[in-house]
Amino acid sequence: MMNVQLEFALLIFSVLFFVSILAGKASSRFGVPALLLFLTVGMLFGSDGFGIQFGNIKIAQSIGTIALCIILFSGGMDTKLSEIRPVIGQGIILATLGVFLTAIITGVIIWWVLGQTMAGAGVGLLTSLLMASTMASTDSASVFSILRSKGLKLKNNLRPMLELESGSNDPMAYVLVITFIELIKAESQPNYWLAGGMLLLQLIIGAAIGFLIGKLAVIVINRFKIGNDSLYPILVFTFCIFIFSTTYFLKGNGFLAVYIGGLVIGNSKFVHKRSSLNFFDGLAWMFQLIMFLTLGLLVNPSELWPIIVPGLIISFAMIFISRPLTVFLCLLPFRRMAVRDKAYVSWVGLRGAVPIIFAIFPLAEGVPHARLIFNIVFFCTLVSLLVQGTSLGVMAKWLGLAEKPRKIRKTQEFDIEFSSDIKSVTTEIEITNNLLKNGNHLMDLALPDKTLAVMVKRDDKYFVPTGSTTLLEKDKLLIITDNNEALEETYKNLGIEDW
Repeated sequence: MMNVQLEFALLIFSVLFFVSILAGKASSRFGVPALLLFLTVGMLFGSDGFGIQFGNIKIAQSIGTIALCIILFSGGMDTKLSEIRPVIGQGIILATLGVFLTAIITGVIIWWVLGQTMAGAGVGLLTSLLMASTMASTDSASVFSILRSKGLKLKNNLRPMLELESGSNDPMAYVLVITFIELIKAESQPNYWLAGGMLLLQLIIGAAIGFLIGKLAVIVINRFKIGNDSLYPILVFTFCIFIFSTTYFLKGNGFLAVYIGGLVIGNSKFVHKRSSLNFFDGLAWMFQLIMFLTLGLLVNPSELWPIIVPGLIISFAMIFISRPLTVFLCLLPFRRMAVRDKAYVSWVGLRGAVPIIFAIFPLAEGVPHARLIFNIVFFCTLVSLLVQGTSLGVMAKWLGLAEKPRKIRKTQEFDIEFSSDIKSVTTEIEITNNLLKNGNHLMDLALPDKTLAVMVKRDDKYFVPTGSTTLLEKDKLLIITDNNEALEETYKNLGIEDW
């Protein structure tokens, strides 16, 4: 019986994954956040859809915690310090003070809205602040998937600033959620000063442990000789779990710790770095799928109808009041930052899976009005994804902050990877009669000094060329150059326009 159940569960799991992947493909084509479609798939197959019954809050919380841990670690590894260094001040302020202000402003709004529309529910200020705290962090995974799908590139260092904010603001929101849960559950008058001190202490402990174990991980990875190269990404994964669990037992913020740890490891040199980055990229996507499907299965769409009116009011209040007010207040010291830049940052207050995960915590702790909190947070997330998620590209163009980058010809014929530490750009060129007009040898091609031809594919054979190598029509040439500017010069010299 157990084998049948397991096999059936695996069958359903594979079908859900396949449908979600197809949905993700559609998202890039139509500019809809993949998260929205993943959640929709989960809801479609849930109790109000095809009838899959899933209501285990503890399992959902565990899945969400593990997924968030891996996603934050992977995000830290992909973040380049060289890119975020010019905007580190703005990013940190938005990720800390910004989250706090968003929670306070939104909490007061929620308290007023629910008092006007659902007075019978008896939702107090602390509960409203808890609800707001779950939605205080932003999700940029969907943001940049949309921007990349549209081929948009943001000006004025906005991309690294938004990435830094989104990668580092989840821990602050988590601490606020836990703090307000404890305040609500406190039988006596809560000590707000003690709660604030504990909040700060958790952040400090988390940052310190993440940094120290991250440094230790790099040393161990480089000195620990493993016979099987495939085990190095597993070793990095082990440190990710170790950072989170160690921080938990030391009463620190585990989510901040894994992000800092990933940031330290990703910006250090270690063996098999490329394979580790690819491993975590795939792992993060897999856990995002699992997490989104789980959250979609957990919600009952029929329960969303009664909260549509307050949900819409709260959603638009967050989009047009809380987020802009918070952003402009936090970025007030940065006078050189243009108003249109601040306006776009305000619009990119996209809510994603993290608020829904945090909304599970009150359910797991048995907090009063927990189901109402979960349903409103879920609804507000859907509205945010529909309104903000589908208009990011349009808004960037409208504010004059989007530039269309020229597409680099991808290396389809050459499966070659270079170390992430090598600052280079690769592309492939097909040899035509026009390129051979000045001679049929490699030395006859007008390649700039910073550009090298490192490999030739002729039919099904590959070889490394020299200057005297004779080139034939339809040969494929693997080109490596320093940067995009040098690559553009290369194409210009060769007379290639469609790149």
